Amino acid sequence: MTVPKSILIKHGYVLTMNQKREIIRDGALLIEDGRITRVGKTDRIKESAEIEIDASNKIVMPGLIDTHVHLSQALIRGCADDVSLVDWLKNYVWVLQGNYTKEDGKISAELCMAEMIRTGTTSFLDCMIHSRYGFDGIAKSVEKIGMRAALSKIIMDSTGYADSPDIMYPGMVEDADECMRETSSMYDKWHGKAEGRIQIWYGLRSLGAVTSELFKEVARNARERNTGMTMHLGEVVDDVRFVRKNYGMSLTEFAQEHSLLGPDMVFAHGVHFDSDDLQRLANTQTNVSHCPSSNMKLASGFARVPEMIKIGVPVSLGCDGGPSNNTYDMVREMRLAALIHKAYTSDPLVVSAEQVIEMATLGGAQAMGISNKVGTLELGKIADLIIIDLTDLSMIPTSNPVSNLVYSGAGHNVSTTIVNGQLLMHDKKLLTIDEDRLRERVSKHAQEILERAGIEIRPKWPVV
Repeated sequence: MTVPKSILIKHGYVLTMNQKREIIRDGALLIEDGRITRVGKTDRIKESAEIEIDASNKIVMPGLIDTHVHLSQALIRGCADDVSLVDWLKNYVWVLQGNYTKEDGKISAELCMAEMIRTGTTSFLDCMIHSRYGFDGIAKSVEKIGMRAALSKIIMDSTGYADSPDIMYPGMVEDADECMRETSSMYDKWHGKAEGRIQIWYGLRSLGAVTSELFKEVARNARERNTGMTMHLGEVVDDVRFVRKNYGMSLTEFAQEHSLLGPDMVFAHGVHFDSDDLQRLANTQTNVSHCPSSNMKLASGFARVPEMIKIGVPVSLGCDGGPSNNTYDMVREMRLAALIHKAYTSDPLVVSAEQVIEMATLGGAQAMGISNKVGTLELGKIADLIIIDLTDLSMIPTSNPVSNLVYSGAGHNVSTTIVNGQLLMHDKKLLTIDEDRLRERVSKHAQEILERAGIEIRPKWPVV
């Protein structure tokens, strides 16, 4: 992939996200060889560049970082709306994913990345890649398309879900030894590759699908390789019952007993953590990926994010997947994250616009272990950034662009996405993905999956 030697972005409203959270009006930044080499007022940066972008009436900010993504679920968007969680998994999502081919997995990943690039996400953490999705093909797509990613191989050795035993669809079952071998193989082949954009993590399945011995083995292996782990924890109240019944512990007591706490772990959802759990997470700087859309759609509940922020739990944001959120739009996710806790706590002062932007940038960078590289617009940082148009009717008048971004914005306001100094989208045109060809392939493969799975998706109202 050819990276421009230099890019100059000028006349923008620059959200630096630096330690002082400085915002530069009529700001500019210079990118050289993929890194930020100048940041300041436009009239003070005199250098020319190979590519120059006028960001007048636009926000320039760090790229958004999604810390809970299911790449494989983009292709089954909308497959199981308005159903309960276990029904959602057992009769729809697992059945469809359990009929994937490797080509389906690759196309789904490319659809997901196309949407993320278009809506301002530059880095993401995929939580669970099944062998049948074709891990190697997905990694090649990440390399080609240009995003920054942590790709996690599913690890499992049982077939339950929380306190529901043996409910997993046969096509989704994997052997523990093979899971570990494939993770090691992919780590050796891909970790640190694609100009350093790709990491390989361990993606533990939920409680009920991983035994104590395997949890401990994964923790040892991850730390030997100095890489990360992620899993769903506390998404459903069944998780709490499961660990109480089988181990006599709370969720984070169980996690601590199995060496699963620390800055190298990202727990998705965390809805049902109690106060002691939250303090244990804060003490160990264990990350929580907050997924408000998914939590609301599947009626999981409200994560205690205001309390997490107050006591210092590292919180980031995640869109989750096509069936549980139906979009991979982090701008919309920021809006929801800023709103739901106000309603839930009856306090309009909790979780501000500024705090959710921090979650979506700095919090994501910390969770992915890349805060020394990205997450702010500062000298020496890698140029992962986005430009957001403030001229849309939904964004004017613009007295406070920060508030407009969170409360008025959506992913379609993003005009430019840059990763590693490479333009992935400019003037709303995708540059590393053939969008027309992708549309054709998505339609074909989505229909074939439905046919293989024997599932028909149609409106509840009569179609005439």
